[in-house]
Amino acid sequence: MTAENPMRRPRVDKVVVHMGVGESGERLMNGEELIRRITTQTPVRTIAKKTQPAFGIRKGAPIGAKVTLRGETAETFLKTSLDILERVLFASQFDRNGNVSFGIEEHTDYPGMAYDPKIGIYGMDINVVLERPGVRIARRREQQKKLPNRQRVTKEDAIAFMTEAFGVEVQ
Repeated sequence: MTAENPMRRPRVDKVVVHMGVGESGERLMNGEELIRRITTQTPVRTIAKKTQPAFGIRKGAPIGAKVTLRGETAETFLKTSLDILERVLFASQFDRNGNVSFGIEEHTDYPGMAYDPKIGIYGMDINVVLERPGVRIARRREQQKKLPNRQRVTKEDAIAFMTEAFGVEVQ
């Protein structure tokens, strides 16, 4: 990773916090409220894509909640989440496109969150999307171009960025 060229430095595009509850009703409402308290943003419900009778899930039924964080909010939430994991990630948690995903087992690990026997304990998945400046050429509507390979974030770039920017130890 070259420090001289600012267009080559990866950055955090977004952080997606997802909580899969598996059913609608009271558990889903509790999960949404926990995400709202932890991230201070309103969650969106996720819908089942397939019917799975073994788990009691029907297609089209709400089964979870998610929030997308960007900018400073995303970075501060990511720092807090990495502190819970003691800043240790595994190489298998990085994909070849430079994204990283990890899970938090208990919501009570976040500051200000306490165990409530009425609610229970919920875990959540955190997905971090990394990109380099200039990705807009592949997303824009007019004069859309293919993103060059040198502008894509690789697994090695993502590991180096997370180690440098957030002090993460990758095992």
